Order: sequence, then structure tokens, then C-alpha cells
Amino acid sequence: MDIRALRYFSETVRLNSFSRAAEALHVTQSTVSKMVRQLEDEIATPLLIRTGRDLKLTDTGRIVFEQAQQILANVQRLNIEIHNTRTLRQGLLEIGIPPMVNILCTPVLKAFRERYPEIALSLHEDTGPRIEQRVAAGTLEIGMTVLPADPALELSLTPVASYPIWAVAQRGRFQKQRTTLPCKALASMPLLLLNNEFGLTRSLRNMFRDSAIEPQIAAQSGQWDWLVGMALAGMGVALLPQPFVHRLASDQLQAVRLVEPEVLWQVHYATRPGYLSHAARAWLALSEELFAGGPPHEKSD
Repeated sequence: MDIRALRYFSETVRLNSFSRAAEALHVTQSTVSKMVRQLEDEIATPLLIRTGRDLKLTDTGRIVFEQAQQILANVQRLNIEIHNTRTLRQGLLEIGIPPMVNILCTPVLKAFRERYPEIALSLHEDTGPRIEQRVAAGTLEIGMTVLPADPALELSLTPVASYPIWAVAQRGRFQKQRTTLPCKALASMPLLLLNNEFGLTRSLRNMFRDSAIEPQIAAQSGQWDWLVGMALAGMGVALLPQPFVHRLASDQLQAVRLVEPEVLWQVHYATRPGYLSHAARAWLALSEELFAGGPPHEKSD
């Protein structure tokens, strides 16, 4: 059934006139009459009783008119919601964020809320591998993860940030003026690592394997600040990304950047290949805007 025919019929009934309906619809009277006749032919029964200048509804016409009001109202609401979605005045965006990555999200989250206040945001905190699985399964539209990502999952990866890894230990562990540390030197040190599900630990284990280093792991934790506490207590050397090292306040700690090879904490957005919602595209565009050129990957010695 033609929506336009329902609209022409509805206007004709509302204004009780073909000519007034044509004027309101900005078409000719013959066009309105033709559309109403087509609707009657489709239903195979008269909808209007024409008595002089008056129009009266048949019993079938009354049903069609009542239903047409609801259909046209729904179409109008649909068009409004489509417009609002396209213009980011409504919608829902679900994002998965690993615990350590959330510090990078705060500027984007703040700017997104200010720019698109009508978009509902739902943030889900989980490990990188589980976020990757949820994105691949379609239960999250965007997820943040740290490389290496699971190659078995069909994901599109977009770079967000890349930071070097630093070794953090109780002051005196490293030479006083040292600012960098070759990775091979880690072989003789007790190491404090994040748990194995963290992308950072996966990257470090890959480096250990490629560099033929047999790591001495003293402890592992899911909390980076606990690793720092253990390093401060002299239990070993914590390996952490640069953003966390720069948040350390204790003058009893010393930090040096890992080199030879340099190990990177590489944060990416994971999405499914194909269509992304308007809200998701807006989030990614805003991230690119705020991280223009990429966050600082400092190489100062």
C-alpha cells in the first residue's frame, strides 16, 4: 500500500475537500483524485461517498482513515529518528575498554559528551582479549585493545596510541645517570609484570622469546599501582607503559626506558569490518582529532 496514497486520502478526509487537500499538498486536484481512486481500487471497495461538495466515509473508509493516521504518524516519527540518528541527536554507543587503557579515554569521553550530549554511552571494562571477542561477536561496536590482537578474530584495527615501555625500580637499582636499559639486562633482574591477559605482558613475552631472554618473574598482578608498590619495596623491576611512569610521584623510584629492542605499548580500536553506526564513526573521528599525529611517543634519553 502506497504511503503517499494514504497521505492524500487522509488529507482529503481531514479537509473534506479534494481541492483543499491538493492545495495543502502542493499538487493538482486531479493528482489527489487519482491517488484516492488507486487506493480504492487496491482495496476493492469505495472509501468515500461523494454527495455534492461533501465527502463522507464508508465503513471501510473509516477504518482506513483511522489506520492511516497511525501509519503516517509512525512514518513521521521514523523520519525524525532517522534524522536525529544521522545528526547525532540520539543513539547508543557501547565501547569496551581495558582497565589500563581507560586513562587514554578520558579526554575523548569528555569531548564526546560535550559535543554529542544526546548520545547514550555505555562503557564496558574488561580485558583486551575478551573485548576483542565481544567486538567480533557483535555485542560491542567498538573496543580498545593492546597489540598483539588475536589473529583468529575478524577485526579491523585502528591505531590510537603508541608508547615505549619503561623499567621502574627502587632508586639505586640502576646507575644514577642511566635513562635507557637494554632489554638483555632484564635477564638478571626479578621482574614484576601484569597478568598474562594484558596485551603489554603478551608483547613483553614475545620480546623475551625473540631475544632469547629467560625472564625471572617475581610476581604478576592485574593492578599496575600494586606493581609500583612492589617495586618501591625493592621486590623487583616493574615494566610499565610511559603514561603510567609519568604518573609516579615517589622520589624513591627510578625509571629507565627499555631499548634494544624498544618495546611498545600499542593501543588500537577494534571494530568489525563493514558498517559502523553514526555514533561510532563520530567517536573514532573525535579520537583521531584529539590524537592528531598520534599521542607522544617520546624518545628522549
